[in-house]
Amino acid sequence: MSYSVIVHTCSPQSFFAAEELKKYIRMLMPRAGDVSISCLSDGSEGFHLGLMADFGLDMSDAEEPTLDDIVYIDTSGEGGIIAGSNPIALLIAVYRYLRFCGWLFPGVDGEYIPIIDALPSVKYRKLADHRYRGQCNEGAEFQQSMLETIDFSPKIGLNTYMLEFDIPAVYYQRYYRHDTNSLREAEPLSSKTILQWKRQCEAEIAKRGMHFHDMGHGWTAEPFGINSESGWASVEDEGAVPKESVQYLAELNGKRGLYHGVPLNTNVCLSNYEARQIMVHAIADYAEKQNNVDFLHVWLADASNNTCECEACRSKPVADWYLTLMNELDDELTRRQLSTHIVFLAYVDLFWPPKETSIRNPKRFTMLYAPITRLYSESYECDAAPEMVVPYQCNHNVFPRGMSACLGYLKTWQTVWSGDCFCYEYHFWHNQYNDPSQLYLAELLHRDIVSMKKHNLRGIVEDGSQRSFFPNGFAFYVYGETLFDVNVSFEELKTDYFRHAYGTCWLHALSYLETVHDFLDFDTIYRLSRSHSEERDALIIELKDAGWNSKLASLRTKTVSFRSTMDACIDREERVSTVAWSLLKDFTVMVEGVTNYYQGVLNKDEEGKEQAVTDIKTYFSEREIYIERYYDHDLYSQWLK
Repeated sequence: MSYSVIVHTCSPQSFFAAEELKKYIRMLMPRAGDVSISCLSDGSEGFHLGLMADFGLDMSDAEEPTLDDIVYIDTSGEGGIIAGSNPIALLIAVYRYLRFCGWLFPGVDGEYIPIIDALPSVKYRKLADHRYRGQCNEGAEFQQSMLETIDFSPKIGLNTYMLEFDIPAVYYQRYYRHDTNSLREAEPLSSKTILQWKRQCEAEIAKRGMHFHDMGHGWTAEPFGINSESGWASVEDEGAVPKESVQYLAELNGKRGLYHGVPLNTNVCLSNYEARQIMVHAIADYAEKQNNVDFLHVWLADASNNTCECEACRSKPVADWYLTLMNELDDELTRRQLSTHIVFLAYVDLFWPPKETSIRNPKRFTMLYAPITRLYSESYECDAAPEMVVPYQCNHNVFPRGMSACLGYLKTWQTVWSGDCFCYEYHFWHNQYNDPSQLYLAELLHRDIVSMKKHNLRGIVEDGSQRSFFPNGFAFYVYGETLFDVNVSFEELKTDYFRHAYGTCWLHALSYLETVHDFLDFDTIYRLSRSHSEERDALIIELKDAGWNSKLASLRTKTVSFRSTMDACIDREERVSTVAWSLLKDFTVMVEGVTNYYQGVLNKDEEGKEQAVTDIKTYFSEREIYIERYYDHDLYSQWLK
């Protein structure tokens, strides 16, 4: 039979959703003929796509329908209604209708699309459990990967994408310079090209109706004529700071200038009205030009204990001066009749709330809570402990690590801010390499997300690599699916993902990864990677006494024997399973290398440790070109150091 799609809201986002439905119907039934798309056809049979308002559907459970995603599906095998409370919810509704498919990795090789005889009948209605569900660029990025992860995001229920920095040169250069792979030549890349690529990403985000979050760090540098594109590298150029701007920089130890030579880490003298006005006008100018931004993030420098020490700045916590800046920004945006929504940050020195200043116009603002110092051996299941909050001390702050303490600081902030708040998290930054199997990370994400609502947190934007899919994308899949529906069980997600990814042999893959999870457990690797020398020595003795050496040897033996199973399973009819098994084959090399490394650690064999690192880097330098859309060689190489 022939199928038709009728679009009720004639917008670019709705037509994109219709095109996606058409594409996957054609792939599911490749002999069924074309699928027509039309607009506002009265009484026609087929799939009717639009906003819930187009069909008079109830949205009373959505506090704010433009931000809160409701998915509505009522279809037979021949047609029906697929709707959403807003444009991104409509696209997610299309993918939820096609839920029997599987989107396991970014790109066409990550899709499980069966061939079927008829489309299913589906009745489904769901208000997403978290409002903010997304990721932010980090690591080493290349453009095709960026475009693929934007495309992948709504397929697993995400609705938000953030691009940090005006020109995210530092992230792109990490990839295109190939500093961590001597087998690849550096590829020159200009800031002009990177800016154009950012705009291309923005267009792809907009096409899907996703919420675009922009900027973050940089506002303490660029408005003062200081180029921060080098990221966290020290700048040796004496002319990096215009002479007229020195007076506006934070005073530390009686001197104003770049903090350790790093523009991005340098704060501003926020008690200086002129300095604040320079920032306010720069931010407002940006907002006026970049009118496609849904949420504009205004953060301070990316460093800690480096706020201005002048007498005026020291008179109150930096958060007071920061909210003074926010209020002045609101005044300027109001004067220009700009509705730009601003995200302000609770991070490092801003973990301490203000003592006397508050946001005057809360409707313009959302708070971002970024517990970068948290322990990933604990979860948001912990109760907040505000009694663990210590007094603010200018540039002598000790930051919380335990989750109860971190959440105590959040609860203290919530006494002065009762508006929207969501998390900026770091599961997919270096932490993913502390958990080779990714099974602990996936389970932690599930527990974190399920527990967040009790702390009045409304979701997460993850700071992490766009290539966090090695040895597979299970952890990222859990991230998206659980943010959308906190009632889905972890075991259900595990079975669903592994069945689709590895086909009929999926239990073999899961069993091997569970073995890696048990032998290279997150807690041990995490403690080894974070401990100082004396703690590390004590931990090594503890591990030796517990027989970790023999466990590592056993894991290496199991890994070698598992390769024959992989050889038997890799030739699959489904392309996605072939890719999944191939990645697992590469992963066994990493496991063997990591095992050798930690045996060198336990036995104080420096030569063995260095050889293990060399072997890992050599192998993955050779393989990078083949697996780079799933594996971030630069970020992993940084972790190996």
